[in-house]
This record gives sequence, C-alpha cells and structure tokens, in this order.
Amino acid sequence: MSQEAPQAASKWGDLGVRALSAAVLIPAVLADVWAGGIWFHLFVALIGILMALEWVTIVHGGNPLQFALHAAGAMCGALLLKDVGLAGTLTAIAILALFSALAAAREQPGGPAWRYLGVPYVSLPPLALIVLRDDPDYGVAAILLVMLSVWAADTLAYFAGRIIGGPKLAPRISPKKTWAGMGGAMAGSALAAFGVGAVMGLPALWILVLAGGLLAIVEQGGDLFKSAMKRYYGVKDSGRLIPGHGGVIDRVDGLVAVAAAAALIGALRAGVEHAGAGILVW
Repeated sequence: MSQEAPQAASKWGDLGVRALSAAVLIPAVLADVWAGGIWFHLFVALIGILMALEWVTIVHGGNPLQFALHAAGAMCGALLLKDVGLAGTLTAIAILALFSALAAAREQPGGPAWRYLGVPYVSLPPLALIVLRDDPDYGVAAILLVMLSVWAADTLAYFAGRIIGGPKLAPRISPKKTWAGMGGAMAGSALAAFGVGAVMGLPALWILVLAGGLLAIVEQGGDLFKSAMKRYYGVKDSGRLIPGHGGVIDRVDGLVAVAAAAALIGALRAGVEHAGAGILVW
C-alpha cells in the first residue's frame, strides 16, 4: 500500500462520524427553532449551560462556584429578556461576570485573561439567539440565516481546506486552518444567505449575500478564539459529547460568534424587537 492511501484515509477519516452526528442533530435543532417560544429558550439555555460546564472545566479546573456563576449567566441570557428587558438582562450578566472575575482573581492573582471571559462568552450568544428568534416577523428566518450560514461555512471550509490546502491561516493557533478554507467558508456562507434571501424574496439580495460572506469571517474568528483557548490550556477538544465534533463549544464556536454579530447588526439597524428584520432586510 502506498503512503498516499493512509494519508488520504487520515485526511477524511472523521467525515463519516461528523456526517452522522450532523444528520441526527440538525433536524432536532431545526424543529426547536420552528417551535420557538419557551422550547427555544430552554434549548438555548441548555446549550449555554453545557458551554459553561466545558469552559469552567478547562479554564477553572471545574470550580463549582465558577460553574454556578457561568451557568447562571447562560440562563440569564436565554431566559430573562422578556421579563426584565435588554438592559436588565445585560446588568444581570455583568454582575455575574464581576463576581466571577473577583473569584478568579482571588484564586489566582495575575493569572491568564481567559479566566475573565467565560461568563460573557456563555451568556451573550444565548441572548443574541433569543433576540433574533423573538422578532415577530423574521425570527425563524434570522435564526435559519445564522445556522445555515455557519453550517455551510463549516462544510465548504472543511472540503476546501482538505482538497486545496495551501498556506495556513493561523498556524500558531490552529495548524489545520488554511486560507483556502477561509475562502470556502465565505463562499458557503454567501450561498446560504442567497438561498434564504431568494426563498423569502427579500430586497437588495446582493447586500445580504455580501453580509453572509462577511459573517463567515466572524465565524472563522470564533473558531480561532476557541482554538487559542484550547491551545493555551493544552486540550484537544472542549469535551466529548458530540461524536466527530468534540464538545459543545467545539460545535458552536462559530455559531455563537455569528449570532452575536447578527443580533448586534440587526438591533442597531431595526431595534432589539426587530433584530431579525435588521439583519435580513436591506
């Protein structure tokens, strides 16, 4: 057997299990997005809590107090918006982040900055997803734009990176990422945005397509942020929950970044209550 055969098998060895995991998870996620309401809020809260568990396990050594603070932040992001509004939700998250930072500084004075980023990281993306989904007219479409863009970006980046290869994007942080993969991600996200916009008959479709391509850069940035954290702490995967994908953070690293960016853009353009329209209608 030639050396090329084992190398090819290694290059594509995780494709089958990744595809199987996606085939199981994606329909369940889409059903929850469609259901909306409390079911979507609880689903987002669960994702945030699982992210909190993985983050605290890696960064804080599984400290119970830190997990309680991080998990509370995730639940605030997912569940508080309708009751206390955006300002109240952000205030609650800020207070939890402050308590977490004080506890971290007391545990390890002068330690790494990662110890102060966890509560915002597991709290603000759930809030962003809720802000987008709660748009009464464009909520489902906005979440679909975010999710389809990320899935398409991941998929085309995976194939472009392995088929084309070439120069590395950030070798010190993520040795497998290439500029070809970045190009594939931008193309995939732009195509997903075009599909959502075309199906809905949205105006100024070319702007939405451009926004989709730019969101892919955010998606890749979210992946690199996670990779930098894992590299600092010397771990390969954030967890082992999802076969072929590692942990929850490994799976949603790009999604949380894109959701936060999309919600921010949408809210700035159309207000918090219509953030979905703000990211879709140009």
